[in-house]
Amino acid sequence: MAEAKVKAPRGTFDVLGEESSRRSALEARARSILEGAGYERIETPVFEATELFARGVGESTDIVRKEMFTLEDQAGRSLTLRPEGTAPVCRAYVEHGMHKRRQPVKLWYLSCFFRRERAQAGRYRQFWQVGAEAIGSEDPAVDAEAISLLATLLAELDVRDLRLRLSSLGSLASRREYRERLQAYLHANEASLSEDVRSRIELNPLRAFDSDHPGTQSVMRGAPLLREHLSQDDAEHFAHVCELLDVAGVAYELDPTLVRGLDYYTRTVFEFTSDALGAQSGVGGGGRYDGLVEQLGGPAAPGMGWAAGIERIMLAGDGLGAGRGGGAHAPKPLELFVALDGPREELRGAAFGLVGQARSAGLTAQLDLAGRSLKGQLGHADALGARFVAIVGDARTVLKDMQGGGQQELATNTVVHQVLRAHHAI
Repeated sequence: MAEAKVKAPRGTFDVLGEESSRRSALEARARSILEGAGYERIETPVFEATELFARGVGESTDIVRKEMFTLEDQAGRSLTLRPEGTAPVCRAYVEHGMHKRRQPVKLWYLSCFFRRERAQAGRYRQFWQVGAEAIGSEDPAVDAEAISLLATLLAELDVRDLRLRLSSLGSLASRREYRERLQAYLHANEASLSEDVRSRIELNPLRAFDSDHPGTQSVMRGAPLLREHLSQDDAEHFAHVCELLDVAGVAYELDPTLVRGLDYYTRTVFEFTSDALGAQSGVGGGGRYDGLVEQLGGPAAPGMGWAAGIERIMLAGDGLGAGRGGGAHAPKPLELFVALDGPREELRGAAFGLVGQARSAGLTAQLDLAGRSLKGQLGHADALGARFVAIVGDARTVLKDMQGGGQQELATNTVVHQVLRAHHAI
């Protein structure tokens, strides 16, 4: 009598044939876009100490409370299959002393993760994500660049029916007063809330906005909104992010009820959804996490990042033909670095727009995201091996040839054309 066939565990799957080719194409596009913007590849261990996620992700989250795969090794240590990528990257940032490097440190990954969820289309217990993290700068340009890069990736992969929802959770300090007001409101309406929401009023009241329970949804339609309690600094930071996204031509919808499922988020949060996916419409998202590195025992190092689901992208994306894949390659050299010579807030938009034009033209381009002096920016560009530096000033832009030594004053809108001419002449 034949023995029963051994099958893959529920919520997991094999990657075969054409599916493998499409994944290779996706990875090649992600690598090209992210490494072209100065992000380096990182891979963290599949197993991490359970404490990392309890402290970093938050004990009140569904991930920690219900969804982690945790075991004890022979030495009695509690280990967990990583359920998300940001906390492990921040742990690596601390452990390897990356705060000593030029900031922000920009890293990207494409890895598998694990959550004990009900398996359905686009939602598996073992799943893959592409993600990016920029750690070490609070500049709103970091936020706008991160969002723009994911928007570019999803657009190049022809992900259908995309919408970008955008909001701000404010800093931890400005959120404290709002949290108390929201808790009071939820307690006053406790009889209409789901049991799960009631159990988390003290730990994480903002998650009530995520509930699909009809009674809770009815209550939340009258709830106070966080945007009414943002500090001036938080409001200005968010306004700058929106302005830069406008410069980059990234369309978005402001959604004051948007919250993320992880406790570490502060200030900017966002989510891309695809109506082509039905109920499981989330494709990718993320936000700023300015206190997470300190929470994990590191120095003060604000961060911004996102993750997007590979399976979701493949379900909703039409631009993943097998012929677009790519193999191992050396990263392209940096062709243009954009520096600012003058008031940062006044010049940031022009610099951000110039970087966007360069990337759209196929150039690898970066801009200063750490508020360095002009001398510091030129030193950073030299350390990155930049071929050209565009120095954007109040009334002029100077294009500096870092290899040939010459420089010329140009109209800002002609810089990309000049770099392309020089590039093709090499």
